[in-house]
Amino acid sequence: MCPIPLPLLQIAVFSPVYSPFFGVMGATSAIVFCCFGAAYGTAKSGVGLTSMGVLRPDLIMKGVVPIIMAGIIGIYGLVVSVLIGNGFSQTMSLYAGFIQLGAGLSVGLAGMAAGFAVGIVGDAGVRASAQQPRLFTGMILVLIFAEVLALYGLIVALILNTKASDSKC
Repeated sequence: MCPIPLPLLQIAVFSPVYSPFFGVMGATSAIVFCCFGAAYGTAKSGVGLTSMGVLRPDLIMKGVVPIIMAGIIGIYGLVVSVLIGNGFSQTMSLYAGFIQLGAGLSVGLAGMAAGFAVGIVGDAGVRASAQQPRLFTGMILVLIFAEVLALYGLIVALILNTKASDSKC
């Protein structure tokens, strides 16, 4: 005869006390890595903007576009972190914790890569478009392709997070 009732034993096996740790790490990964990417993109593009602004101060408002796009990447991480945080419970399954970790890492690492790309393209593109204004449209297109990398991570994270909320012990 088992001293622990079967339903409690199932909860202990499928919902260990450390399960929420993985969800918390997912939420942390989402915001931290996305903010790393957004900060790098903002800083790198900002350096290009200030360099360009010395010679062409009339183009500063057009050159702010990469900085705005870098900031949006941080918002993706914030959204996923809040959604993951809303799914926390004390008796969550290990499966849900791992899914939340995967969701956070997918948006976080994709956001970091996109932020690096936006920063490098924004820096070079803003400087180049100050010398040749026809390059502005091309810069915007490349920035969109760089930004969509973070959007892919956001989509995967949202799909994963819905799977975590569907899991039951």
